[in-house]
Amino acid sequence: MPRPVGNVRLKAARVAAGFNSQQELADALTKHARELGIRGLSIGVRQVRRWESDAPPWPQPDCQRALMHLLGQNMEALGFTPPWGMEGHHSDHARHNPVTGGMAALGMAVVPARAGIAPQPATTATDFEAVTRSHRRLYWSVAPTTLHPAVVAQATLGCALLPETTEATHSKIAAALAETYLLAGRIEFFDLCEPGRANRTLLQSLQAAGEADDPLLGSAILAHMAFIPGWAGDRDGALERMTAARTYARRAPASAEFLAWLDAVEAECETRCGNTRTALHLIGHAEDIFKSGNEHSSPEWMDWFSPARLAAFKGNTQMIAGHLPQARETLLAALDTMSPGEEKQRTVVYGDLAAVEAASGKPEQACEYAGRALDQLAVTWYATGMDRVRAVRRALAPHQHERCVRDLDDRLYDWSTTVSALSR
Repeated sequence: MPRPVGNVRLKAARVAAGFNSQQELADALTKHARELGIRGLSIGVRQVRRWESDAPPWPQPDCQRALMHLLGQNMEALGFTPPWGMEGHHSDHARHNPVTGGMAALGMAVVPARAGIAPQPATTATDFEAVTRSHRRLYWSVAPTTLHPAVVAQATLGCALLPETTEATHSKIAAALAETYLLAGRIEFFDLCEPGRANRTLLQSLQAAGEADDPLLGSAILAHMAFIPGWAGDRDGALERMTAARTYARRAPASAEFLAWLDAVEAECETRCGNTRTALHLIGHAEDIFKSGNEHSSPEWMDWFSPARLAAFKGNTQMIAGHLPQARETLLAALDTMSPGEEKQRTVVYGDLAAVEAASGKPEQACEYAGRALDQLAVTWYATGMDRVRAVRRALAPHQHERCVRDLDDRLYDWSTTVSALSR
């Protein structure tokens, strides 16, 4: 696999921040410099082009300040080599390793490369990929607080291995490292409800994908990054990342399933921003893509989407749009078609069915579905699923004196559930 051209770390940070062109970053830096009180600084697109070249020059102090403040990483993490170049200094290690530089910026441990060591054998990539695959499968059954430290440790190992590899071995480890950071970011966002931390981790994932020159993996990472502003109601921020995700997807053979998932992600962001009509149109387009298909197969790491999950997206949007009978039918169909191993998504569907019944004025049925969600959460914790149950309980406030709601409260606030909820 050919190595990417240019400073992939700065490119990844630029795209992750929502600047899809070098001109956009130049304009933003010039504006941001004024906001920081830096007078007379004007950054042009030619300067950004030089920074994104194979040999980026060390920026002037005012430019450094604007870059770091705007993009949220230190200079080494953004792919720049300091002119003093101390032997064995972590900055030199960051120059050769796009991910550990970001780790240093976040205060995480950095494993320095050992000078003069022989390149790792090709089997290193095979072994590292095997652990990455195992973590991917474990995600669906192991408690997130248990799995997350192991995934982060795997990423730290990958950061140490990258400088000790060449050519195909380097690309394979970089791709597996990107997937490892993607999994860590997913856990942080969906399971631990730490969007700020997830955004930083996903940026590291994107930088590793750039090192591997894997545009499809980059597309998946950018789409996950779109969830963060989307769930916060920032439509412009979500659409910027979705535009980048679709652009990257065009650079690689993308399966129908992958393209449908991009529609589903954008639909969920639109739903969270109050645009349910647009969201339902996107979901309809995704259904059409699934039906027509194409000749490309999905990558092995894409294990988070299926027709059942698309139906779950659709049911949630229908429910929020107030189409309650349609939402009930869609969500029940999604439950029927879910396969074993989709327990986390099952809790979300139970929560949405409970919300449909609560909105329909049926508190007993709502509590029954909420109870099923809690049954599953007791086995497989999923913060997103618990958020759905909490939303249902708030919707049941007019019925809080009814026996079924009190029984739900007894379960929702027992010792184990309360501790799990407050410790994430």
